[in-house]
Amino acid sequence: MAVTAAMVKELREMTGAGMMDCKKALSATDGDMDKAVEFLREKGLAGAEKKAGRIAAEGIVVTALSEDAKKAVVVEVNAETDFVAKNEKFQNYAADVAAQALKTDSKDMEAFLAEKWEKDPSLTVKEALSTQISIIGENMNIRRFEQVAEANGFIASYIHGGGKIGVLIDVETDVVNDAVKEMAKNVAMQAAALKPMYTDRSEVSEEFIEHEKAILMAQIQNDPKEASKPEKVIAGMIQGRINKELKEICLMDQVYVKAEDGKQSVDQYVKAVAKENGANIKIKKFVRFETGEGLEKKEENFAEEVAKQMGAM
Repeated sequence: MAVTAAMVKELREMTGAGMMDCKKALSATDGDMDKAVEFLREKGLAGAEKKAGRIAAEGIVVTALSEDAKKAVVVEVNAETDFVAKNEKFQNYAADVAAQALKTDSKDMEAFLAEKWEKDPSLTVKEALSTQISIIGENMNIRRFEQVAEANGFIASYIHGGGKIGVLIDVETDVVNDAVKEMAKNVAMQAAALKPMYTDRSEVSEEFIEHEKAILMAQIQNDPKEASKPEKVIAGMIQGRINKELKEICLMDQVYVKAEDGKQSVDQYVKAVAKENGANIKIKKFVRFETGEGLEKKEENFAEEVAKQMGAM
């Protein structure tokens, strides 16, 4: 039986599933509308599209590590509400996503979503996500993931606030013991708490430095008292402020939060641990994900939402 546009439209209105999914369902069931609905339900696609317009800015960040800790991944999976983000079913699903992301060869989200879902190869990762949307009842999104590998050392991970922030630290080292592992966790906690932009100054581009200098120069020129100072003094002031900023945005330059004297930098802390353990240690990279970064949060009155749902019953 030929599948018509009107049939696709009718099935889409009945189920809220996507147009291509409806067409596929009708083709697979020879145009039988009831069987097509069942087909979509079995795939977890019925109802998913109706929720897809809602903002999913809450959620959880999870990490997964290989047994030898030489490879790790951090993943952000979003939902609409914090309530669902704390749900065990949602958290288990996010852990499954991380487990698959740890093994994937996909380099972007589009390719990852098109992969076969390891827990049910009859579905793609995207179809499995749609299934979860239907089960949990909120729009959800696998927003991003990043893998880190270190052949000459290990990856440390840290999760803060039950999944609000996740951090991976790439540690190159010739000694791996409890003291070095504790150091790596402390550095990960530092990155979670102080939100650095770069690992060290070598990652900061000249363009960034010049841009910051231009802003500082404009600030000085707008202050007649400072603008009247000699050019050499102004150059020194700008460089001093740049150095201060770099100490805030570069992880290794930051003041180590657990430092007893309040002065020791993260770099000095790592070097001290290396010396104590006869090790050569380098923090090569960090990755920090914070749930909902850059996403618009949905503001909705809970009482109004309940009343709305009650009125629909």
